[in-house]
Amino acid sequence: MKIGVFTALFAQKSFEEALDFICECGLDAVEIGTGNYPGNPHCDLDGLLESAAKRREFLRALESRCLTLSALSCHGNSLHPGKKMAAAHHEVHRKTVQLAQKLGVEVVINFSGCPGDGEKAKSPNWVTCAWPPDFPEILKWQWEEKVIPYWKTEAKYAKQRGINLAFEMHPGFVVYNPETLLKLRDACGDNVGANFDPSHLFWQGINPAQAILCLRDCIYHVHAKDVHVCPGNTGFNGVLDTKPYTDEVHRSWIFRTVGYGHDFSTWKDIVSALRLVGYDHVLSIEHEDSLMSVEEGFKKAVAFLKDVVIRDPRPKVWWA
Repeated sequence: MKIGVFTALFAQKSFEEALDFICECGLDAVEIGTGNYPGNPHCDLDGLLESAAKRREFLRALESRCLTLSALSCHGNSLHPGKKMAAAHHEVHRKTVQLAQKLGVEVVINFSGCPGDGEKAKSPNWVTCAWPPDFPEILKWQWEEKVIPYWKTEAKYAKQRGINLAFEMHPGFVVYNPETLLKLRDACGDNVGANFDPSHLFWQGINPAQAILCLRDCIYHVHAKDVHVCPGNTGFNGVLDTKPYTDEVHRSWIFRTVGYGHDFSTWKDIVSALRLVGYDHVLSIEHEDSLMSVEEGFKKAVAFLKDVVIRDPRPKVWWA
């Protein structure tokens, strides 16, 4: 298992500067954003698609620092009811799949997206409860008319190019937990899987280690990001929280760098569960900790994960 980083957190650095810093910190891999919500500070998507020379230069920059490319990310909402946004996000997604094939990368990370409540909707509608009766009707329409048809087509397009689609289970989108991820996979094909990010599961009350055992071989990529759930605030407000992420004192939960939300034992359980299901790819650090600078949060995450990650090949046991 390797440690990597989603380079979006180093948007203030040039590509070469970011790679130098990542290499100095002893990491093995990088995940590169190509556009949509996180932007693409380190990836000229169109330029790389059009030029073999630029692709060779891009890969040489990684190889010269002994870094591998774990995934391309294009987190977006191609199902957005706003046609302009949906079309823009779809275009980036398609181009990202094409670029992944050209670069020899097998994983493209995205969100599942979220439609509105009907053809005339202007904004996404995330359904989270079964009553009143119009909620399950909206959910049925979303999945049958928008979600499954779109992602069935995109999964086929990706599979023809040898690409796995790794969806981040993120509240606000139709795929937000293992059940909805498996629902999409069952409908659209076995190259649909998870970018497993424990931070979005912790605050929902999901045990990440159990979720890993549930998802098993459909985990294609993993994010290393933590969450602190505040008992004092959840005690009277619960975990659903629309306050700004910068209002840390009053929020029910906030994103933290790994080790500042959950301890070694919890993260060792996560890594061990990944080992049990045969995952031997990358833990990609994602930093959204509003209490730490990017560099401090990143360095603390690296130090923490180096004590947690199991690097040696899985041993043969005498009783097997």
